[in-house]
Amino acid sequence: MPHSNTLPGTAPALMSWTAALLLAAGGAAAQTTPPAGGTGAAGPTGQVIVPQVERRDVKLPRFASRDISVGLFAGTYATQNFGTSAVSGLRLGYHITEDVFVEATYASTKVSDEDFRQIFPNGGIFPSPTQRLNYYNVVAGYNVLPGEVFFGRTRAKISQGYLVAGVGSTDFAGQKRQTISAGFGLRVVFTDWLAVQADVRDHVYSLDLLGKRRNTHNLEVSAGLTVFF
Repeated sequence: MPHSNTLPGTAPALMSWTAALLLAAGGAAAQTTPPAGGTGAAGPTGQVIVPQVERRDVKLPRFASRDISVGLFAGTYATQNFGTSAVSGLRLGYHITEDVFVEATYASTKVSDEDFRQIFPNGGIFPSPTQRLNYYNVVAGYNVLPGEVFFGRTRAKISQGYLVAGVGSTDFAGQKRQTISAGFGLRVVFTDWLAVQADVRDHVYSLDLLGKRRNTHNLEVSAGLTVFF
């Protein structure tokens, strides 16, 4: 029988030492390998790095409220018993809320009594063929129909329907009469500072130019431009 160079009992001991070294190496590798999904926030020394963010003071811009409106308008004024004439005027408004506003109006027109001069041979109702009619009023308004107006298929502008009512005074043919005004309108907003509006308003006041004092209804139809500040 040939002789072996391995001493008796050394093989089991060598296998035990080899298994121990493998286990130790595996544990060391497990300790040094970072866990999956780690953020890597720790530095070389193991301390957590906190980012230093410098904060800035931000000044918010101030936008104009555009609550004040100024408008010019023109249209027709139908004076009861005296026909229709051209009218023009100025409006100044203040928007209290998104839906409530107040508005002051001053306008003027020339009224003719030509129809009466054709009937009465001795002259008309007025000392001259035409008389100036001026009026002013203050009305309160309320937006009731917000929506959009389409121009073509792709362009749309904001629109607002509204109701107005108020009181004022009319100076006509030497008479100054308290006036009640009421009506409705439509405003189309083209930009944040410009709008176009159309109005229909009835001005009710009493006159006694024809020998008997009676209330008259005087219908005004107008359109104009409004600028917001």
